[in-house]
Amino acid sequence: MRVLLIGSGGREHALAWKLKQSPLLETLFIAPGNPGTAQCGTNVVLDVTRHSDVIAFCRQEHIGFVVVGPEAPLVAGLVDDLAEAGIKAFGPSKAAAQLEGSKAFTKELCFEAHIPTAAYARFTDIAAAKAYVMAQGAPIVIKADGLAAGKGVVVAETIEQALEAVEDNLGQGVAGAEIVIEECMFGEEASFFALVDGSTAVALASAQDHKRVGDGDIGPNTGGMGAYSPAPVVTPEIAARVMAEIINPTVQAMAKRGTPFKGVLFAGLMITDTGPKLIEYNTRFGDPECEVLMPRLKSDLLPLLLATVDGKLAAATLDWSDEAALTVVYAAKGYPAKPETGSVIGSFEKASAMNGVTVFHAGTKLREDGALIANGGRVLVVTGMGGTISEAKAKAYAAVEAIEWPGGFYRSDIGFRAL
Repeated sequence: MRVLLIGSGGREHALAWKLKQSPLLETLFIAPGNPGTAQCGTNVVLDVTRHSDVIAFCRQEHIGFVVVGPEAPLVAGLVDDLAEAGIKAFGPSKAAAQLEGSKAFTKELCFEAHIPTAAYARFTDIAAAKAYVMAQGAPIVIKADGLAAGKGVVVAETIEQALEAVEDNLGQGVAGAEIVIEECMFGEEASFFALVDGSTAVALASAQDHKRVGDGDIGPNTGGMGAYSPAPVVTPEIAARVMAEIINPTVQAMAKRGTPFKGVLFAGLMITDTGPKLIEYNTRFGDPECEVLMPRLKSDLLPLLLATVDGKLAAATLDWSDEAALTVVYAAKGYPAKPETGSVIGSFEKASAMNGVTVFHAGTKLREDGALIANGGRVLVVTGMGGTISEAKAKAYAAVEAIEWPGGFYRSDIGFRAL
């Protein structure tokens, strides 16, 4: 099978790394890819916002299957246009991708389907939003309705922070045309993934992300500074409740609306004293969660993705490694506000060669002289595998410390909740 993978980050490198292992794979193209994905297939220059260009490339290269990694092409309807052109693609339709593309859409669906989530209100007017904040008090959560690259959420500890977040988010571009204000839930966060073929949902392994930029979960939210799998907080009982109370009702509600969901459903959860509650949905593999899930997945990924598209997940089986995986994000200084790009990364090969370690590229570029340089906020994602989370952590951090990159920083406490 000739496959095209869309995307350029750490998630796409992890997917390419896993797809490359499939006996079904003949050729893998990645658009646009990065220096890491180039080791797994062929990077191609392709403007994925021009769907006609993607379709033309698929026809020219006889692509049998497209895997869409990031959220923006999904929300823009790339899968719909590929399907209309007769090209099989993994990912939800534009209508179904609203589960990630619009916080308000998801909150309304939760209300209709009785899915446990935070109480909320929607606003397009700044004065009304501020009045609501004053009435509710703090802590309180302010969310841009649309896509904001993981940074459109503010957990305000004070009224002043909440009012500032309302001004910062409401009316700021497409993502902030509307905001959602939610009650602040308390508990432990976890990431829960399920493959969904329109009617059947199959749970993947659990994971836990670290969103805040600093040790001890302080500082602004980021796209994620590290993750580990499995997450001890997601016990078998909690996993069963998530499927019964959150995932399956969502799948049924989307089908009932005439917009069945096909793809991977990523539920950000708060495990509260009364059980799991939905924080929000993403409609693609998480990043950096994908970088701990793919190394633990023993099953062939490609037929699982095909079964998802073909509506045949009921017969699918997933085999997971008993080992734990932990990944550390090595980010450019200044991230998430203003990451500094262009600095040279040294001793990369030394870290990559370590036993039980995989280094995924997230925001790198090769300079003309062959030097590896930073080209984004989250630059490298370093994953260790071990018999325990503690062992996986030791391997990941040993590899991180072997990399010579004065222009980067990382959290030193990934996995602290599990440990």
